[in-house]
Amino acid sequence: MDLHIDFAGVKFKNPVVAASGTFGFGREYGEYYDLSKLGGICVKGLTASQRLGNPPPRIAETPMGIINSVGLQNPGVDAFIKDELPVLRGFNTVVIANISGNTVEEYAQMAEKLSDAAVDIIEVNVSCPNVKEGGMHFGTSSESVARVTNAVKRRSAVPVMLKLSPNVTDIVEIALAAESAGADAISAINTVLGMRIDIVTRKPVLHNNVGGLSGPAVFPIAVRIVWQVANAVKIPVMGMGGVWTAMAR
Repeated sequence: MDLHIDFAGVKFKNPVVAASGTFGFGREYGEYYDLSKLGGICVKGLTASQRLGNPPPRIAETPMGIINSVGLQNPGVDAFIKDELPVLRGFNTVVIANISGNTVEEYAQMAEKLSDAAVDIIEVNVSCPNVKEGGMHFGTSSESVARVTNAVKRRSAVPVMLKLSPNVTDIVEIALAAESAGADAISAINTVLGMRIDIVTRKPVLHNNVGGLSGPAVFPIAVRIVWQVANAVKIPVMGMGGVWTAMAR
């Protein structure tokens, strides 16, 4: 069976992609699985410089998933290009780099570096606080999403995909803003904001109080948002969130 697809001008051997944050940089899974069988790998979120992440506890189990508050722990974009990208290039699979920034310029700088390093697609995580606008997350404002998209597009020679947060009032408005600003594709969804309380201590389980819920519990939310967005935009949409089997529906 021929499972090849063309997504935003990039050829995938099949539509199975390991989502950002679920697969690290592939090294650990590569010991147990041939990564070349995957259509693509979206690597763990990258920032302009190294981040150690949030203090523990930063994982809380739920009945149908987990809530994480890892805090974008990563070695930084330069270390990724030097140490991780060459390893990933050893596999016959599409490499998608996920970026997170605190300013529009940070996003643009990372996009330029990764584009020059010849990743296949840049995925822009807009679920990050804009430090120049009082900490409001980029992804909650169509204007901010448009600014980030435009800045990244101007510095990238590879397709740009905007990863949408479900924690907004009107997801379609955000998607249309990304498309209008030049995004080549949309990915949806990022995690859903959640919280757990320890009934014995009467305190939040996570050190950071809240985190992102992922796992089977969010699948119906993801399907609804992908349907809404795909019916609103003309660019391709990569669906994710809560997928645990090819038979999920």
